[in-house]
Amino acid sequence: MNLMETIRISMNSLTTNKMRSFLTLLGIIIGVAAVVAIMAIGNGSKASIKEEINKLGNNVLTVAPVMPMTEEEINQDTLPSFTWTDVEALEQKSSIAAMMPRISSSSKAAWGRYNYNATIVGTSASFYKTEKFSFTGGRTFTNDEMDKRRNVAILESQAVVRLFGGDTKGVLGRTFQIKQIPFKVIGVLNPQPVSKFSYSTNDQIYIPATTMMNRLGEKNITGLEVSAKSPGLMNQAQSDILESLRVTHQLKPSEPDQFQVMSLSEAAGAASGVDNIMTSLLGGVAAISLVVGGIGIMNIMMVSVIERTKEIGIRKAIGAKPRDIMVQFLSEAVIFGLLGGMLGVVTGIGASKIIEATTHMTIEFTISPILYSFLSSAGTGILFGVYPAYKAARLKPIDALRYE
Repeated sequence: MNLMETIRISMNSLTTNKMRSFLTLLGIIIGVAAVVAIMAIGNGSKASIKEEINKLGNNVLTVAPVMPMTEEEINQDTLPSFTWTDVEALEQKSSIAAMMPRISSSSKAAWGRYNYNATIVGTSASFYKTEKFSFTGGRTFTNDEMDKRRNVAILESQAVVRLFGGDTKGVLGRTFQIKQIPFKVIGVLNPQPVSKFSYSTNDQIYIPATTMMNRLGEKNITGLEVSAKSPGLMNQAQSDILESLRVTHQLKPSEPDQFQVMSLSEAAGAASGVDNIMTSLLGGVAAISLVVGGIGIMNIMMVSVIERTKEIGIRKAIGAKPRDIMVQFLSEAVIFGLLGGMLGVVTGIGASKIIEATTHMTIEFTISPILYSFLSSAGTGILFGVYPAYKAARLKPIDALRYE
């Protein structure tokens, strides 16, 4: 019996009971669809991280206190903090182009009858360079305003809307209040895309860190973002930062660093690593559906062997070899797997597109997961179809013909 004849007979067998065949395929379809969708979401997440890093620049470093590692260190509550002396010392380094210290608090900002609970950020005059902000109008803080702790503010785009309601024209020069202290608007920032590597929420208010520390009573600088003058100076900037902080915190040569410096690329690598682990775990869970689908194929093929026992006996009686019987039943199992794989790939792509449209997640398809899922479904058909095919091939004609 030739290949085309084998396929024709197999297809006729599968279409004899359509509902039973569909239910058998369902496990394969779900497994393949889940793998395709999960891999597309994982690839999209990694692509999104790379895109965000490219937008923010590859010359940005984040500086944070070294987290305690032992229970004794945690109980001591000795987490180091930044001081304004640290910031002033770092601004003198030739490898550093700009920096953004952060002193954050939540306070009510008010203008007339409008008010909202705003995030107030105390920072430096060059903060906008580090975050790649641009101005719709106005300017950043001057050195004089920083030194004399002036009550001036720069607003993000949504802060303008929430603070001034519908009256958003001619905002520059207006005076509003934070904790009943008047502040003058000197700048308005353009809207920023929300990023997992950026602090911007488009409704923050920036004021000089010196004003924040002396007028609003907030003393703790929670973190620093530092922009090196060029990507080639990243290592130099990192060394300069650690060296400067050791000096300002009066650390002895034998004492470990109190702060750690990480580039956004390293942060992105860590985030991608977590994404890879989660994608692998979810992909493994989805692959279990392929195993369940394979068990379904084995079950239906075992039932098929029992139902067609007399047919097997007749075919053997007229000259069919065990190899012919085995090839026929194995081909049915493979067709189950291939058909489930094709439907699963289509379902997975469709589900991914729906997720992308409804959640605005980034989805990125690559050929590897699709090909892997499709071949896995075919392999599942072979793996779980071998035993029923072998059992059918081993039936003796006389026993098969007597089967009732």
